[in-house]
Amino acid sequence: MSKLPLPPGSTIGILGGGQLGRMLALAAGRLGFDVAILEPEPGAPATRVAAHTVVGAYDDPQALEALSKLASVVTFEFENVPASSVEHLTALGVAVAPGARALAIAQDRVAEKTFLNDAGVATVAFAAADTAQAAQDAMASLGAPVLMKTRREGYDGKGQRWVEHAADAPAAFKAVGAKPVILEAPANFVRELSVIAARGRGGEIAVYPLAENHHEKGVLRRTYAPAKVTSETADQAERIAAKVLSGLDYVGVIGIELFELADGRLLVNEIAPRVHNTGHWTMDGCEV
Repeated sequence: MSKLPLPPGSTIGILGGGQLGRMLALAAGRLGFDVAILEPEPGAPATRVAAHTVVGAYDDPQALEALSKLASVVTFEFENVPASSVEHLTALGVAVAPGARALAIAQDRVAEKTFLNDAGVATVAFAAADTAQAAQDAMASLGAPVLMKTRREGYDGKGQRWVEHAADAPAAFKAVGAKPVILEAPANFVRELSVIAARGRGGEIAVYPLAENHHEKGVLRRTYAPAKVTSETADQAERIAAKVLSGLDYVGVIGIELFELADGRLLVNEIAPRVHNTGHWTMDGCEV
């Protein structure tokens, strides 16, 4: 069973051994904690700085049990680990943060935007479609153009297509793999921002300064922090972060990608239930 708060020298388990897992491991070391990595690929970046490595699939029951015996608590470096693995670890008596609900919501773009709207957080208008015909029909209400994305997976611009006309929806649906999709109305934003925030088990919330992000072909290339924003914009972002974190009963660090509109309103593009690329600057630019 997990004992909280963690005493110095405890081991933190991380699902994923990539660059974010490596950065987490280095940060944990500075705080006096060891790290155990569960990673399918031997020699992945995080394994080189971890005290323990379990090589296995993220959904391998034996690998998960081995991790549970090493770690007092577990987290994950990216959202494409199975939510069922988090549930399995929890059943083994290990505290996992963030929890399975936050992970499952972030893995499904329709569930994500539905949660955000229910929490009082604005997004672009959207519709779900499981077939090419449903996608074409959805454009009758959303209008055109729309951005078609697969409901699950896809990153850095992959798994998505702009659809200029309803008649083009079937071809776009096929191009993204004929999988269930979300159709999003254009945001017409003036710039992209992000907020990195954290919430503790007692509900306390901390928010880092906003960052401004520049993408090229769907890939993040530059982040400027702190972003040049008004106090009103910063306050608006903090309110959004608080709604998201509280609505998920979240524990841990989260990245929230934002669109700033010409009238000053902020829309949430997506949430990342983990440490985030637009927060790398905090490692050297912040004391905590």
